[in-house]
Amino acid sequence: MATLIVGARAPDFQDLPGVDGARYSLASFARHPLLIVVFICTGCPTVKANEARLVALQERYERAGARFVAINSNNPYLSPPDTMDEMARRAREKRFNFPYLKDADATVADRFGAISTPHVFVLDAARRLVYKGRIDDTRDPANATRSDLEEALRDLFAGSPVRAPETQPFGCAIVR
Repeated sequence: MATLIVGARAPDFQDLPGVDGARYSLASFARHPLLIVVFICTGCPTVKANEARLVALQERYERAGARFVAINSNNPYLSPPDTMDEMARRAREKRFNFPYLKDADATVADRFGAISTPHVFVLDAARRLVYKGRIDDTRDPANATRSDLEEALRDLFAGSPVRAPETQPFGCAIVR
């Protein structure tokens, strides 16, 4: 499967259910100059280790115009922790401050070319891809020596191109 290339326009998505009961599309986030789409799931240890990091990044960059959105593309029949009920429980427990959406048939993951959880895609105001890859350079944020996603956000908010627009994501495979 091919992944979205840097500079490409983001694939549209429509009518994804959120754990908050609302339904979302790419257009739902039009007022945000930066949209950070993160493919996650409920059971992956790498995702679990980074949940607080995602919440903190959303909090830190929200006033500047960044909007995080998490998408779970795992098949809940093959991965029972990834049902909407379990997603909602996890979002409440970890106090997600961003929408958490279900991509039940993995269509959105396929269109983006997401290969793992977590896998990050940063989109500019024109919804062109400006960064894709990992959050940090290690599975445990406490041991990170390079914060790839945050460095990309800093570059963008400074009006500069992203110095490292692509990194290799790692974590758990998306269960289709």
